[in-house]
Amino acid sequence: MEGKSASEEQTLGAVGFLGLDFDAVSLDQALAEVARLSQMDNFTYVVTPNVDHMVQLYRDRGDRDGASPPTNQLWQVYRDAVLRLCDSRILARLARASGLSLPVVAGSDLTAALLASPVIAGWRIAVIGGDPSQLDWLQRAAPHSQWLQHFPPMGVRKNRQAQDAIVDFIANAQANLVLFAIGAPQSELVAWRAAQAGNCRGVGLCIGASIEFLTGEKRRAPAIWQNLGIEWAYRLLSEPHRLWRRYLVEGPRIFSIWWQWTRQR
Repeated sequence: MEGKSASEEQTLGAVGFLGLDFDAVSLDQALAEVARLSQMDNFTYVVTPNVDHMVQLYRDRGDRDGASPPTNQLWQVYRDAVLRLCDSRILARLARASGLSLPVVAGSDLTAALLASPVIAGWRIAVIGGDPSQLDWLQRAAPHSQWLQHFPPMGVRKNRQAQDAIVDFIANAQANLVLFAIGAPQSELVAWRAAQAGNCRGVGLCIGASIEFLTGEKRRAPAIWQNLGIEWAYRLLSEPHRLWRRYLVEGPRIFSIWWQWTRQR
């Protein structure tokens, strides 16, 4: 499949939910696919939509009456990803209420599994964002990989020059793996631009706060919270000033989005 665009890549199955085709793969299958894509001469990228992502997508949707499928650049960015992995047990449960089986592959779990895998020995790995101390931690965790890092400014989503600089860095790095740690949706948007550029290679992962979880700067919810689907509550309690609006104001919109989608379906 070398040389194909992201839209031509075929994955192991899809679940159409809320306007996106999520890939029905396990963590091991996703890990194997990332390893395969890391050796390609073209650049592809993986997204891990959660509730916050879906709310952003619907907030930015092209039509406002809800009568037609949502379309705009951000939707295209997500649809052009080579893998779309569900990163939310809430989304999975809403899908189940719609008669759909949507496996959860959290971006943090995929990142951790990848960095712990011997397959990355010898890889060139580029990090977009983060800070030097995080890179030091990554180099100690995976000393047999070659690490590079780019520090973009704040406000990447609205800064075309900063986006261009990131794409140039990726093109020059010629890495097997690119970890985008600049938040959503700018990580996904810049990954899409790198795929469009034609001079980049490897595979990109839009990883959110995964590195901060790995280094211990932020704590993930205990397994019981995750299994109950209330990891969001743990994160809210951990960072109330930063996350209150996301989880208490924006996040609940997912239920009206799901209800509208269900009725139209």
